[in-house]
Amino acid sequence: MLTPSYFLAPSTPDLIQVTFDRHQGTSASPFSSLNCSFGVGDQAEKVQANRQLLKHSLGISRLVSASQVHGDQILRIQETPERDQEMDGTDALMTDRRDVGLMIQHADCQAILLHDPVQSAIAAVHCGWRGSVLRIIEKTVRMMNACYHSRPEDILASISPSLGPCCAEFINHRQELPASFLAFQQQRNHFDFWQISRSQLMDAGLQPEKIRTAMICTCCNQDFFSYRRANRKGNGITGRNCSIIALRKKQMMP
Repeated sequence: MLTPSYFLAPSTPDLIQVTFDRHQGTSASPFSSLNCSFGVGDQAEKVQANRQLLKHSLGISRLVSASQVHGDQILRIQETPERDQEMDGTDALMTDRRDVGLMIQHADCQAILLHDPVQSAIAAVHCGWRGSVLRIIEKTVRMMNACYHSRPEDILASISPSLGPCCAEFINHRQELPASFLAFQQQRNHFDFWQISRSQLMDAGLQPEKIRTAMICTCCNQDFFSYRRANRKGNGITGRNCSIIALRKKQMMP
């Protein structure tokens, strides 16, 4: 059974919320070894085996992921799927169905996991710098409110291991990033996207004490896949880490 590398929030009887590092899987180099993405060149059977390991480790029967196109589309999962699914053209998933794991695949981008314990609803957001510019985090919070009547002040948020301000260099930031992001520039051309996401969550109405950040840079930490590190050292080919959030299935009373 896999050991999650970093619990984004304490496990509860109602919730699973976790990030796995790149170890303990079946894939060979350069995807060694727990690559969860079908879209990076790894053998499909290896990726499928890794995803089965994830489900078995967490005790969930369904896994829903997104193709992740660096946009701002959000998909609501209204029914429990008959089998695992990967949804095209979206970067955020949300549901109130139990025993359905929402998975984000990332290698420097952030997985933002949202949980409304009052309405029993969850969301998983893939957020790179383009997602930050599009403010996909705020849009997901608004959609949770529209679909589940989630109050932002009730929502708990976790920001996964991802590119830290130490390594988030954007030499073309004047063309790529809005001027408002300059407030988060830590040194020349380096930006703190952990704080950008935190700021956007608070702009959406979340309480600061309910936002948890892993504070682990995937580029610095060799235990995680990193696209930026792979580019610096070679051809950029690497696997993807995964973060998963799920509402646990209700236990039957004896």
